[in-house]
Amino acid sequence: MPSTPRGAVGRPTRTQVVELLSQLVAIDSVNPSLVPGGAGEEDVARFVAGWLRDAGLEVELREVVPGRPNVIGRVRGTGGGRTLLLNAHLDTVGTTGMAAPFEPRVEGDRLYGRGAFDMKSGLAAAMLTCAMLQRAGGAAGDVTLTGVMDEEYASLGTETIATELRADAAIVTEPTGLRICLAHRGFAWMTVETHGRAAHGSRPHDGIDAIAHMGRVLVDLEALDGEIQARPPHSLLGTGSLHASLIEGGQELSSYPARCTLRIERRTLPGESRGSVLAEVRDRLESRGREDSHFHADAELDLWRDPFEVDGNEAVVRAVEAAAAGVSGTTPARYGEAWWMDAALLAAAGIPTVVLGPSGEGAHAAIEWASIESVALCSEILARAALDFTGQSGRDANRP
Repeated sequence: MPSTPRGAVGRPTRTQVVELLSQLVAIDSVNPSLVPGGAGEEDVARFVAGWLRDAGLEVELREVVPGRPNVIGRVRGTGGGRTLLLNAHLDTVGTTGMAAPFEPRVEGDRLYGRGAFDMKSGLAAAMLTCAMLQRAGGAAGDVTLTGVMDEEYASLGTETIATELRADAAIVTEPTGLRICLAHRGFAWMTVETHGRAAHGSRPHDGIDAIAHMGRVLVDLEALDGEIQARPPHSLLGTGSLHASLIEGGQELSSYPARCTLRIERRTLPGESRGSVLAEVRDRLESRGREDSHFHADAELDLWRDPFEVDGNEAVVRAVEAAAAGVSGTTPARYGEAWWMDAALLAAAGIPTVVLGPSGEGAHAAIEWASIESVALCSEILARAALDFTGQSGRDANRP
């Protein structure tokens, strides 16, 4: 990339974007926790680390689990400024239905391939940003890029980053179509189990049918979902929701089932807690138990991920908004996203976080592409925002 006057940034060329994004897409980084036998993140992490090191950054690889590292690259600041974290994930989902998932193909403004959109486009934009900042002599404060593993499954990568690193703010570069994402829903995974009594199918008075009892639970949960969706909506996210996902029970055709297990997912809004969400379900079960002494069921919370929301007046939001307006000539839209992102983990760690990334389509789909021009624009926006944000005076940041 050409040298840049100190303190100034430009925009990556189409050639630079295509070259880097193609290299990233060509590396299989399917999450092995999501798809057994998946390649994992090591190869792409080593590529990212080498590319950033060649660009002049301080770089390290930190294994989260064996063979699955995070990449941490730093553009050291000139001194006295705020610190900024850019976060992007390295892993992808599987490739079912894709003919040539790791053979990047360019058609016009679109670059096709697994991960092109979700989210190697955002990763490429952040990498190009850091290279520009390094060549420009750095921002006032440190800018750190974290390329994280496992976002598509349990987010172990960002979970680790949130405990290891500190920054005054963060930008997650998930694809947003160059809009500013200020909020997203959280989710809870729960298990409900009904308990019956096993008996021979010819002896109905001896058996209690756990599967039939689960039918009552399903009716109650459908009603609960209706209540949740009838509540006053969040201004950016609408309403929460609940649905049944997986069900299993019984042992054979000629027996009354002693147990039935249901897995459910609850999508949550800012302000909802794990305690309140679990209590909603348990209240329905307890109500059924009071009506029928033979009904026995319990519910447990298996996984909780916080919803996310950032104050639109946060300095990092204003910096990103001003940078995007300066690049595009128009003020970008603010919105909320339906799905969960790592932004919630950074925010929960006390780091004000906003989400902005490139355009495209096909996350988790058989046809996936990213807009080449949007990656270049995103990179310029991130660089301008970094210079603006880190150049503002603020609290002292702890360097990792």
